[in-house]
Amino acid sequence: MDAALIRERDAFKRKAMAVPVLENKKPKKEEPPKRPSNSSSSRKEKKPASATDKLDMARMKGMGGTSQYKFSVLARIVRHMKSRHMEGEDHPLTLEEILDETSQLDVGGKTRQFLETEALNNNPKIRVCNDGSGTTYAFRPPYELRNKKMLIKLLKQRDLNGEGGVFRDDINESLAKGDKIVQNLIIDQKIIEVPRPCDKKKILFYHDHTADFAIDEEFIKQWRSVSVDGIDDNKIEDYLSKQGITSMQDQGFKKFIAPKRKKGGGARKNRVAKDNAHLVGVLEDYGDDSSKALTKANFINKQK
Repeated sequence: MDAALIRERDAFKRKAMAVPVLENKKPKKEEPPKRPSNSSSSRKEKKPASATDKLDMARMKGMGGTSQYKFSVLARIVRHMKSRHMEGEDHPLTLEEILDETSQLDVGGKTRQFLETEALNNNPKIRVCNDGSGTTYAFRPPYELRNKKMLIKLLKQRDLNGEGGVFRDDINESLAKGDKIVQNLIIDQKIIEVPRPCDKKKILFYHDHTADFAIDEEFIKQWRSVSVDGIDDNKIEDYLSKQGITSMQDQGFKKFIAPKRKKGGGARKNRVAKDNAHLVGVLEDYGDDSSKALTKANFINKQK
């Protein structure tokens, strides 16, 4: 074979080997899903815990007996007691029953002692009930309310005493299904809801219908037709006095009147030094004889 042809063939092979090649791999077959077993344990379906609950439980177990762990247990108890109260369950529970309902039976002895001696007794949201059977606990709402009649009575009593209204959040926390009850009372015009300007919190007041009276439409039209633009209070008061109508006095803010300054006095009079009349006969004039005056002064000091 010709040597030139052999060299060309080798060069072609080397060039072909230098070119990259992409291989198309066949996809793997997906395995069919496994069928659940027919065992009795698999037939029982448990409600899976949420991710938040799992995270909370892991954190609580990791904290051990620290104060943060104790207060997390307490916070969970308070939330549960509040939810029970909002559902209408007001009967008190023992500590063991509370821990059972909150799934916290695995708390240690120190935490139980903390709850019994300090936390639950001093918490403003928990009421301690000491009956003959033992110590039980219940939720303590801001107001003791059972139904809408008690709510109306509370608002009416506060209105008569001049104590004002109550926060709607406190009513919702005190009365089971309070939000629905309040809304129905507002529709029936038995209570009034007013938002507070500073933080937009809603305040409930009693609606006193005894002060309601009918106003003649003609009077309303005449009242709205009167224009007082550009007229100050003094002119309005003068007009009313000419018509024989006395305006209200001592109303509103009083103007502060600065006290007048005292005027300065006139030219000061020259005061003449008075003679020491009570020393007559004691003082002596020595003239220019200073030695005699010094001797006299030393004598007086010795007499003192």
